[in-house]
Amino acid sequence: MTAEIDRRPALRDAADAARYAPSIHNTQPWKWTVHPDRLELHAVTGRQLAVQDPDGHMLLLSCGAALHHARVALAAAGWQVRVERPAGDPLAVLHADRQGAADPAAVELFEQVKARHTDRRTVGDTPLAPAVLDDLVAATERAGARLHLVGRDQLIDLAVIVERAQKTESADERLQEEIAEWVGGERSGGTGIPAANLPAGLPLTTVQERDFGTAGTLPVGEGHDSAATYAVLYGTGDDRVEWLRAGEALNALWVAATAHGAGVLPLSSPIEVGYTRLELRRLIGDLGAPYLVLRLGVLNEASTKPSGTPRLPVDQVIDEAP
Repeated sequence: MTAEIDRRPALRDAADAARYAPSIHNTQPWKWTVHPDRLELHAVTGRQLAVQDPDGHMLLLSCGAALHHARVALAAAGWQVRVERPAGDPLAVLHADRQGAADPAAVELFEQVKARHTDRRTVGDTPLAPAVLDDLVAATERAGARLHLVGRDQLIDLAVIVERAQKTESADERLQEEIAEWVGGERSGGTGIPAANLPAGLPLTTVQERDFGTAGTLPVGEGHDSAATYAVLYGTGDDRVEWLRAGEALNALWVAATAHGAGVLPLSSPIEVGYTRLELRRLIGDLGAPYLVLRLGVLNEASTKPSGTPRLPVDQVIDEAP
């Protein structure tokens, strides 16, 4: 009789790797439970942005990114992974069914997961090659979502949509107070965006970036993002599972971009405001439900890479089941 392999160390390592996934304002709104035979992902509503994200859409995107991080970590360790996405709690259940030799492609993917970061400064003057954009579109589709690349003829329309969303949110005092709780300063609690990860001022860009209402310490960078490519992440559905899958697709796209030396900057404000989300849907030809606007571009190699954003300690995001 063959002895059962203890999966808990591998599942625990995958949950630990998922701590470094991107999340809205670095809220890290997830918690993992390690069982002997499975890994469960739960949403933590206590770290949900109640004013900015009342429907939990950005929370689900964030949890989906963490789910993809954990899947990549298990695949890099040679595990064949099966994922359940139930209608209730937990959000997802990961099963590590069998372990074999690690796939070199999966190991390389995991290296890109670890290298992924967010840079809010302007990108370089070299546009992404068409072959790179094709790869990002393909990576998104393999993960279960779609990517609409915004053409030059749509760029001004997108800029107007984003500007309207920003103005609407800037006028909401409660929302601005909530942002201030998560952004700026040293962020010693393990969550949020510290000043060290923010530009010293808003970059001069055609499509406006989010104004957090506080200055950072990073040099803004030169240029106006004229070589950036903007895209809309979208899908066919608007339910909880679709938003979770969209987060997985976002992370898959981000990992693929990192492998090409490209950066990804999510712009969520036009999704958070109801009427601008409808305008985004029209922009993509009513092909589906928009989940996020993305800026894609070649990272400026001359700029110093921002330091990693803080992370919650293991005992706050990983539980061990009996």
